[in-house]
Amino acid sequence: MLRELRIKNFTIIDDLSINFDSCLNVLTGETGAGKSIIVDAIGLVLGDKASADMIKSGSREAGIEAYFDNSNHPALKELSIESDEGISVRRNIPSQGKGRAYINDTAISLQTLAGIGESLINIHGQHEHQGLLKKESHLILLDGFAGLTGEAASLKDIYDEVLALRNKVNQLKERIRERSQRIEFLRFQINEIDAANLKSGEKEAVEDEMKILLNLNKLKECSETAYGLIYESQGSCIEQMSQALSKIRDMAGFDENAKELLNIMETTIPQIEDAALLLRKFKDKYDIDPQRLTELDERLDLIKRLEKKYGEGVDAVLKYRDDAEEELKGLVTAEEQQESLQSGLDAKETEIKAMSDKLSNKRIAAAKKMEKAILGELHDLGFQKADFKVDIKKRADISAHGMDDVEFLFSANPGEPPRPLIKVASGGELSRIMLALKCMEIQGVKSQESEKDKCSKLITHNSELQTLIFDEVDAGIGGVTAQHVGKRLKEIAGTYQVLCITHLPQIAALADNHLKVEKIMGKDAVKVTVEPLTGGKRQDEIARMLSGKITDVSLKHARELLGVKV
Repeated sequence: MLRELRIKNFTIIDDLSINFDSCLNVLTGETGAGKSIIVDAIGLVLGDKASADMIKSGSREAGIEAYFDNSNHPALKELSIESDEGISVRRNIPSQGKGRAYINDTAISLQTLAGIGESLINIHGQHEHQGLLKKESHLILLDGFAGLTGEAASLKDIYDEVLALRNKVNQLKERIRERSQRIEFLRFQINEIDAANLKSGEKEAVEDEMKILLNLNKLKECSETAYGLIYESQGSCIEQMSQALSKIRDMAGFDENAKELLNIMETTIPQIEDAALLLRKFKDKYDIDPQRLTELDERLDLIKRLEKKYGEGVDAVLKYRDDAEEELKGLVTAEEQQESLQSGLDAKETEIKAMSDKLSNKRIAAAKKMEKAILGELHDLGFQKADFKVDIKKRADISAHGMDDVEFLFSANPGEPPRPLIKVASGGELSRIMLALKCMEIQGVKSQESEKDKCSKLITHNSELQTLIFDEVDAGIGGVTAQHVGKRLKEIAGTYQVLCITHLPQIAALADNHLKVEKIMGKDAVKVTVEPLTGGKRQDEIARMLSGKITDVSLKHARELLGVKV
């Protein structure tokens, strides 16, 4: 359960610490005092989206920290986080840059934080009942009540498979219709590429050879001149080097130090002779061959034309050819593929039809139980003559949710037939219906627990308890109805830790822990405080909620609500 909340530099809150008890915690205060800001802070510390404008003016960072008694939460083991005393969840929201989240000082992602947060706290905001105005939510609520969420999810998985198979079958049918033309076209492309007999790297080799052929005159002139200078002409390099070598040998006969120079010369001359031989080979091959140049030009033109059709580079053209051959094989065996896919599709459609029938029967049976359970809750919440129906109609086709079209019907007054909830219910009625659904959900959970589970629940009530937050879910009601709503919240607090923001004294009077939120206006700043109320202070707050001011009459009524003997 949520034991403590610490808020710093968040909207109008400077620094605030709040302690909570295990049962019914009620927050009261004037409108605008900051009650809903506290709920927003809890949502943020558990992974809600944050923005820089949530930071208190003049501050660089907002910080929210929540401490839970849940020391055995399975997520701690999964994240390898040690915890002997509980869970400390911290969220920092900077004015610039990315925010950070921590559990017991271990950094975690917001996605992980949100996942853990869902198992710790369930927030029912003052606008949550608007979800009842979305017809598609009614089927989800029915499945949740009937314990069919898993089966509905399995059906959706099969439905997705059916859609995928239908798409493949339709695509294949379209391909078969166009197959003849496509087959001929692919065969033409493959034959065209095969006829070219391309080789990887061929284009570069052709371009290199053409470069040589286009510069043959220059190459021949250079090679012949170089060969003459090194070897062939009178006074060539080799001739002069040989004369120099003879003189150096004479030097080495008299001076031992000249032998190193002799060795260099004896090594260099053979290398120059090798260079001369290579030059002669180059010189001899640089013969102009107009026919070869024409062949290379035609070959390069062919390669470029194929590249323009099938991709840049010979390798890309060859890959296109292989891909075309693979597609061609697929088209040739298209009928076989279609038969196989259609067989699989027929099997899946039979399976989803059977699943939909089974799920529909369970929903019909559960709808009767849900109607009875909801009516019981609504009667306790002040709808003595209300009627509630779960209308299930069959769809013409099977959707991702099956064959059922579900809608809640409601009538608040006797003599009026139930009509679609989204058309007839007021905001206050919707809020009580949402509370009835939550009460019904809790009763369903309790009814499914074994005696051992119940004992375990009692033992762990102060530690592993999940927290439910009701943010002004009592909007639009009062009087005796408010007493019924308070009673139901009190009952819920026997199974869960409950935090409730309310303006109703009838509900506040039932609190196990009454917290007053107050906004104090200073000369230059605003301060939000939260004060636990007991004794006379609590009587004063109930009196204020009753009449807007504290009078002898309102105080007397407050004491009556609180059961205080005068």
